Amino acid sequence: MTDNTTELDFGTTAQKATDAEKLPVVLLALDQGRYDMARSLDELRALADANGMDAVAEVVQKRATPEAATLLGEGKVAEARLVCQNVNAAAAIFDGELTGSQIRNLSAALQVEVLDRTMLILEIFRARATTNEGKLQTELATLRYQLPRLQGLGEALRRQGGGGVGGGGARRGAGETQLELDRRHLHHRIEHLEGRLKELEKRRGETRRARQKNNVPVVALVGYTNVGKSSLLNALCGEQIFEADMLFATLDPTARKLVLPSGLQIILVDTVGFVSRLPHHLVEAFKSTLEEAAFADVIVKVADAGDAQAAEQLAVTDEVLGSLDCADIPQLVVYNKCDTANTVAFDPDILLTSAKTGYGLPALLAKLDEVLNHRVRTIEIVLPYDKLALADILRSRGSVAAEEYREDGVYYRGTVKIDDLHRFEEFLV
Repeated sequence: MTDNTTELDFGTTAQKATDAEKLPVVLLALDQGRYDMARSLDELRALADANGMDAVAEVVQKRATPEAATLLGEGKVAEARLVCQNVNAAAAIFDGELTGSQIRNLSAALQVEVLDRTMLILEIFRARATTNEGKLQTELATLRYQLPRLQGLGEALRRQGGGGVGGGGARRGAGETQLELDRRHLHHRIEHLEGRLKELEKRRGETRRARQKNNVPVVALVGYTNVGKSSLLNALCGEQIFEADMLFATLDPTARKLVLPSGLQIILVDTVGFVSRLPHHLVEAFKSTLEEAAFADVIVKVADAGDAQAAEQLAVTDEVLGSLDCADIPQLVVYNKCDTANTVAFDPDILLTSAKTGYGLPALLAKLDEVLNHRVRTIEIVLPYDKLALADILRSRGSVAAEEYREDGVYYRGTVKIDDLHRFEEFLV
């Protein structure tokens, strides 16, 4: 088994889906009045679509106390079974987390494969992860999710792994059950993955320290999934990374260089998107990636201007950032996709952008310059011909707006980082 695979698989039919032929599924939900059920089901439908599924029907029950075995009541389960039969559903997806026994009970009652919300998200993560770290994080989150659910997921897990009566009448112990073997295997695999991720985290820390040594500011794009963070990065940096109108279109973080109007070079980082009620163990698994935001100089919180739930999206973003201790980092709020909004009535201090049309991008760059203006100064210098090595520092760590050869040296007008200003003080005009 390699580092990028999980031996104990969910085995979902989702893996067989293609863009050309989406699998019909039925959405199940228990409404206890704890959150906006319509909004949650819309999001679950979008998650299913991102995983090659078509949510053709939904069964929702309003009930204060869930049924222990199936969460839904007996009558509602019978109704859901008829719905699954009528639409020829390949699977049913429950809008919430289920225990192993609840998955088994619902699957037996409905006669179709049953997934819960977390399983669906994990399937999407596993399909979208491209870097080694992303794959390891996804597998770790999957194993952590499976571990407490091993018991009750099937009769096969209770098979005996050894034991019985030995030859010549000698008796042996009962041996380990398959459940115990699986649990031990998962513990070992989890420890191995945690070790590998710590190694990768150490390397990323070295990269981060190199950025800090070079004094290159980092700006992190964070926010709800599918608000256009990748599109913004492409529009600003001219680098083409995958973007699509679906949840979790990109999973692995991407970093690109960007030069602000002042000439200051920054690193723009696109982080993994958030989703409401993101399971805690998923946040934990991807915390090392999300910590790019915790070490950023500026955090740009992106929301969808065309979404009526934009405020809720930002609340989810703030909740996750709160767990990363980012309170002291300057934060900007950007409403992207403003070209899709019928009416725009936001606070004038909030930035409106459209990665599609380019609207508001100059204002965003100017605002970043304003927030980071303590990092650079505009200078005019004349470097003697025997000091032109300093010009390389000016070009690589700052910017050159004008250059002129003169009798006593070369005149430069440009920007320089505050930390490098002392190198040029004796040559200032």
